[in-house]
Amino acid sequence: MDELVGRLAAKAGIDDAVAEKNIGIIPDYHRSEGVFEKVHLLINQIPGAEAAIAASNSDNGLARLMGGSQMAVGTKPISLGLGIAEIQRVAPERLRFGRDTLGADQMGEIIAGTAGPSQFA
Repeated sequence: MDELVGRLAAKAGIDDAVAEKNIGIIPDYHRSEGVFEKVHLLINQIPGAEAAIAASNSDNGLARLMGGSQMAVGTKPISLGLGIAEIQRVAPERLRFGRDTLGADQMGEIIAGTAGPSQFA
C-alpha cells in the first residue's frame, strides 16, 4: 500500500494522507457495486487496503451520505481537496496498481462488472 500511496502522492502532488484516502474510494465502490469475489481477492492481496477503505469513509460530508454510489466516487476525491486534473492523474494509477497486483484479466473482470470506472481503464 505504501508504494501506491507514494505513486499517487507524487503523480498528483498531494500529501500521503490524502492519497491513502483516495485509494480506498474505488475498492469500496467496487465492493458494493461490482463482482464481490474478485474485488475481495484484490483487497486481500493489498496490505492496508481495508485501512484505506476505512480512511476514505472517514469524512462526514455529502460524499459519506452518498455511500458507495457512482456520485460518491466523484464527490469523495473532491471532498479531499482534489481537482479534476488531479483526479484524472490518480484514477489510472489506481487501476494500473490493481492490474499489477491481480493481473490484467482479473482486473478487467472487476472493471467490466462494475458500472462507471471503465472510462479510466
